[in-house]
Amino acid sequence: MYRAALCLSFVLAIAGTASADLLDEVRLGVMQHNICVIDCNNADKEDGPDINGELVFKSPDFLSIIWSPRPYVMGGANTAGNTSFGAVGLVWNWNFAENWSLEAGEGYAVHDGTLENPFPQGDPRGDAFTEENVLLGSRDLFRTSFAVNYSFNERWGGQVLYEHLSHGQILGNGRNQGMDNLGVRIIYAFGH
Repeated sequence: MYRAALCLSFVLAIAGTASADLLDEVRLGVMQHNICVIDCNNADKEDGPDINGELVFKSPDFLSIIWSPRPYVMGGANTAGNTSFGAVGLVWNWNFAENWSLEAGEGYAVHDGTLENPFPQGDPRGDAFTEENVLLGSRDLFRTSFAVNYSFNERWGGQVLYEHLSHGQILGNGRNQGMDNLGVRIIYAFGH
């Protein structure tokens, strides 16, 4: 729980120092931690919901060359004391119907989860350890996200969000079990 509080404190501290002219949205929600998507071998490892907070900033002019993504900073804090993380990156948003939009994001995350099995091969404690822990292999991970957003009015909206964390054999090598999270968040837009 200490790690969860630390992650959310980090996001709130940035929110407090961010210029109101730069901040576009604040998002807060709950994510199901480590769900089964394609490879379900690791989905039963770690549990407990994640509290997820994110600050999304207005797109600076220089990003117009890549379709004006908005920068973000976020934290995902696991309430059961499992893997928590913080990330920065970019999100792109496309409206597809009245009040509806799709969002895709790519970012860089740092986590406090397990990297490798601490027990030597053949040690029976090692098997038990790998049955309970996702072995992420690198402290640095990519965070890829996809979301569907709905605007209730000018200020408030909701979001269904999927995020995948993995080093992709680029930021690290060896173990790369990855992690998938799915949840809902409420969105408050500043509407400057």
